[in-house]
Amino acid sequence: MLDSFDKGWFVLQTYSGYENKVKENLLQRAQTYNMLENILRVEIPTQTVQVEKNGKKKEVEENRFPGYVLVEMVMTDEAWFVVRNTPNVTGFVGSHGNRSKPTPLLEEEIRAILVSMGQTVEDLNLDFKEGDTVRIIDGAFTDYTGKITEIDNNKVKMMITMFGNDTLAEVDITQIAEL
Repeated sequence: MLDSFDKGWFVLQTYSGYENKVKENLLQRAQTYNMLENILRVEIPTQTVQVEKNGKKKEVEENRFPGYVLVEMVMTDEAWFVVRNTPNVTGFVGSHGNRSKPTPLLEEEIRAILVSMGQTVEDLNLDFKEGDTVRIIDGAFTDYTGKITEIDNNKVKMMITMFGNDTLAEVDITQIAEL
């Protein structure tokens, strides 16, 4: 039986420009080595940017983190071996060498990345409701606390006290945490 703390999102370092090939190889290897229950998702965070070429503007998708691939996996010895020995993978970020297993991304970090990619995040343990007092953990209002007044999709409106006055702040749901 696997513990829930064995599952997490990990960052793979790859040769720059080989991110899509690593994703393809990793998904193929997961199937070949019967690791589909351990290697769950592979994502390459992208963003849409406007580029001008020959006087014409067009939108293109580019990697947000060139040379890195995100993988959601259950960190077993076998899965770790399959992933780190995938062609063009140079290692895990957060591994301290000497065959030590890497540390996963924090839940807030991966939520922010996935939401910015336009993906819905299913595993959010968001028990926030109107009237809850929460702390802002990211953005311009970091470390302010306040009461939630409205929740709409991934946006939270809350009252914070700033310079002695109550102020309405709107933040992303990934930017708040329980007190």
